Amino acid sequence: MSSTRFHELIADSQLLKAIDAQGYEQPTPVQLQAIPRVLAGKDLLVSSKTGSGKTAAFLLPALQKILNDRTTNPASSRILILTPTRELARQIVKNAEQLLKFTHIKVGMVCGGEEFKYQKAMLRKNPEIIVGTPGRLAEHVTHKSTDFSGLNFLILDEADRMLEMGLIEDVVAIAKTCSAERQTLLFSATLEPQGIRHLIKQVVLGESEEIVVNETANAIEQQMILADDVKHKEKLLVALLEKSAFEKVVVFTNTKAKAAQLDNLLRYNKYKVSALHGDITQDQRRVALDFFRQGKTQVLVATDVAARGLDIPGVDLVVNFDMAHSGDEYLHRIGRTGRADAEGRAVSFVAANDWNLTKGIERYLDARFAILSIPGLVGHYKGPDKLKSSGKAAGTKKKTDEKKTSSDKETKVKVRARDKKNIGKRRSPAAKPEPTIDFGDGFSAFKKKPQ
Repeated sequence: MSSTRFHELIADSQLLKAIDAQGYEQPTPVQLQAIPRVLAGKDLLVSSKTGSGKTAAFLLPALQKILNDRTTNPASSRILILTPTRELARQIVKNAEQLLKFTHIKVGMVCGGEEFKYQKAMLRKNPEIIVGTPGRLAEHVTHKSTDFSGLNFLILDEADRMLEMGLIEDVVAIAKTCSAERQTLLFSATLEPQGIRHLIKQVVLGESEEIVVNETANAIEQQMILADDVKHKEKLLVALLEKSAFEKVVVFTNTKAKAAQLDNLLRYNKYKVSALHGDITQDQRRVALDFFRQGKTQVLVATDVAARGLDIPGVDLVVNFDMAHSGDEYLHRIGRTGRADAEGRAVSFVAANDWNLTKGIERYLDARFAILSIPGLVGHYKGPDKLKSSGKAAGTKKKTDEKKTSSDKETKVKVRARDKKNIGKRRSPAAKPEPTIDFGDGFSAFKKKPQ
C-alpha cells in the first residue's frame, strides 16, 4: 500500500472531514491512479479486482468537482451512476451520503421494486446525484421524469455485469439523453468481454484513458468437498459451520427455492440467518443486509444477486452450495471475503454434476482447489473414474471394433394399430342354389346343363 494519503489527492475541506470521520487514511492502488485523472477531466475505463475500492475511486473526485464548480443548468442532475443491481445501488447511495455528510448535496435512488409515483416525485426535487438501475431509470427517461441535459458525470459501475444481464440497450438509451459535455467513467472487474468494447463506443464520446490495476489476488484459501447429492450437501453445510471459526458466512445457491430451503434448514439448526433472493420484497432485502452487516445474523444465504459489489466487512467464509456457472461468477462470489487485504476462505460442494464445471473454473483461474473432507460425512463419490487431460470427466461412450454391415442389421417391421385390431371370425358365405326352370303341369324341372 502506498504512503500517499487522501489529503494529497482531495482538496475539498468538507470531503476531507468526511474521509477522516470514516477512518480512511491511505488510498488503494486504483484510487491512486483514478482520482487525479478524473480531477483532470479525463474519461476513464477502469478495471480492478473486486474489493479494491472502485466506489471511492469514482465518488471522491466526482463529488469534489461538483462541489467546486457551479452548475450551468440548475434543473439538471449533475452525477448519474448506473449499477446492475438494487443492492449495489443502495450501497453506493450509502457511501455517497457518508462522504456528503458535511455538505448540502442530496442523493436519490431509482431502482425497481419501489413505487414509480414516489420516485417521480423525488426526481421533481432535482437531486444532484442519482444512483439507479438501468431498467427502471429507462422507464423514467421515457416518461420524461429526468433531466440530464446539464450532467457532469455519467458513471457505469460493474459494466460487465450489466452486459451479462442484458441491460446494455437501456444504458445506451439513457446515455443518449445525457449532456454531450459530460465526463464518462466506466468501472468494472474486467474489460475483456467483446460486448464491453461495443458499449464503450456508444457511451464514451471522446478520447478515454484505460486503467488496469493488476494487483495480487485476494488472499483466499480455496477448497472443495466432494458430495453425493443435495441431501449430503445439506449435512456437509451444517457440519462445516459447526467446525469452522467465523464471524460471518455467505452461502451461495443457484436458485431462489434452494436459498429459501437452506434458510429454513439453518434456522432449524439454531443459526441466525438472513436470506437474499429474488422472491423477497425490496424492504425484506434491505433488512436482511442491514442485519447481516450489523452482526445480528451470522449467515447470509443468497443467490448471485449478492455476488456483485457488496462490501460487507467481516465475511471470512464463502460457501458455494451450488457451484457457480462461470469463472467470473465464481470470482465475484468469493470476492465477498478476503477484502481489503484480509484473509478469507471459500469452500465449494462438488457433486458428480458439478465436477466438469469446477475443473473449468480451476483452469480459468489457473488454480487448484484443495480437497477437504469432514470426518463422519465422507461420501461415496470420489470423482470421475476416468479423466481427460483437462481434468474433466472422460466420456463413457463405448467404441466398437467393427462396424455393422447392412446385412447384420435387423429389418424393422412397422407394426400398425390396425394390424392388431381383433376383427373376429367371419362366416363363410352360403352356397348359392343352382338355377332351375319350372314348366308346371307336373313336369319336373330339369337341371341346367353345365357350360
